[in-house]
Amino acid sequence: MKYTFIEGSVTAAKGFKAAGVHCGIRKNKSKRDLGLIYCEKKCTAAAVYTKNLVQSSPITICKQNLADGFAQAVIVNSGNANTCNFDGDMKAMQMCKLTADALGIDAADVIVASTGVIGQILPIEPIADSMVQLVSELTYDNEGATNCAEAIMTTDTVKKEVAIETTIGGKTVRIGGISKGSGMIHPNMATMLCFVTTDAAISAEMIQKAVKSAADDTFNMISIDGDTSTNDTLSVMASGLAGNDEINCEGQDYQDFVEALTVVCRELAKKMAKDGEGATKLLVCKVSGAKTLNDAKLISKSVICSSLLKAAMFGADANWGRVLCAIGYSGADVDVHKINVSFASEAGRIDVCKNGAGIEFSEDIAKEILIRDEIDIIVQAGDGEAAAEAYGCDLTYDYVKINGDYRT
Repeated sequence: MKYTFIEGSVTAAKGFKAAGVHCGIRKNKSKRDLGLIYCEKKCTAAAVYTKNLVQSSPITICKQNLADGFAQAVIVNSGNANTCNFDGDMKAMQMCKLTADALGIDAADVIVASTGVIGQILPIEPIADSMVQLVSELTYDNEGATNCAEAIMTTDTVKKEVAIETTIGGKTVRIGGISKGSGMIHPNMATMLCFVTTDAAISAEMIQKAVKSAADDTFNMISIDGDTSTNDTLSVMASGLAGNDEINCEGQDYQDFVEALTVVCRELAKKMAKDGEGATKLLVCKVSGAKTLNDAKLISKSVICSSLLKAAMFGADANWGRVLCAIGYSGADVDVHKINVSFASEAGRIDVCKNGAGIEFSEDIAKEILIRDEIDIIVQAGDGEAAAEAYGCDLTYDYVKINGDYRT
C-alpha cells in the first residue's frame, strides 16, 4: 500500500470540522481546554479503551454511546479527568447532551472524553457556557484541527497531529488524527487520548476490528513510565464520503485500510513516546528473528520499559547489558546465547553484543550515536522470523520534577 503524508489531521478527511477553545476548566487562560470534532453526517465509529480496572466516567458513557457502532461528534476537555467522582457519569452525559443540543444531533451519537487530574469534581458550567463559542468556531481547515489538538494537551509539550492520503478500492481516502499523552503511559494503552477521522466507507463491525488491530501494533507498544491510565481512549469515525465501496468483510480493501490506519496510529504513538514527560530522546526497540510475534512484542516492550536502560540512554551510555537483562525477564521464549544487540541513530550504527556476549566497540563512537534525540535499539533474536517494534523514551531528572508537583 502506498500513502503520502499530507497537511492537517482530523479535518483532512471529507466531512469533518474541528475547534478548540479555553472554557475555564484550566486556570491558565492561555491554554485551550475544550475540543470538538464534528462530522456533517453520521459515521460508523469504534473505540478501544484502557484496561485499568479504574476507568473514567467518559469511558463508561462512550461504551454506551458506541454500542450501535455510530457517532457524529467528539467532545473532550483537558484539565480534569472526571474519574473517581460520585457525579462523573452524570457530568459525562451532560457533556454529550450539551454538545448534541448545540449541533442538532442525538446525544447518543457523541463520543465524550476527559483528561487531567483524577478525583476532582468536573465543573460543567464552563463547558455549558462555552458551547456556543465552540460550535461557532468549527472549521474544515487545519486551524480548527490544531486548536482541538491543543485543547487536549496536559503535560504535553507539543501538539500531536498527522494525516495521510492513500487509495482504497480505487478511491482517494484520507485518514487523520490527533492525540495527547506524555506521562502515565504504558501498554494497554497509555495516558492517552487519540481521535482519528477518515472518509473511508467501512462498516461498524469492520472498523471495530481495524481499530483493535491498529492499537495492538502501535499504542499498545508504547511505554513512558510503566503506569496505565484510567482515561485512555482511541476512537475512529468514518464518514464514507471518499466514495469507495463499503468495506464490510476481510479482503484487500480491509487490509489496505488497516495498514493505513496503523501508519497514522504509529506516527502518533511515536510522537507521544518522544514527548514523554521530561524526555530528551525517543527510543525505538526493533526486534527481529523472534520465534513468534508475541515473543517479539514481549522483548521489545521489556527493553523500552527498563528504567535502567532508559536511564542509560539519557546518559548516552552504551550499556548493552541492560538490554540483555530486560530480555531475560521479558517472559519471551528466547535463546539468550543467540542475541545480537546494536545501537543506531542518524549518526550511525554500532554493534555492541554478539551471541549474548560483549564485543569490542568504540565508546566514543557509541556516545556520538546515543547523544541524538532518536535512538534505535536493535535486537536480533536468532530464533525465527517474527518482528516487532516498541516505543519509549529516556528517563530524566525532569520526569520526577514534573510528577512531584503535578497536582499542585
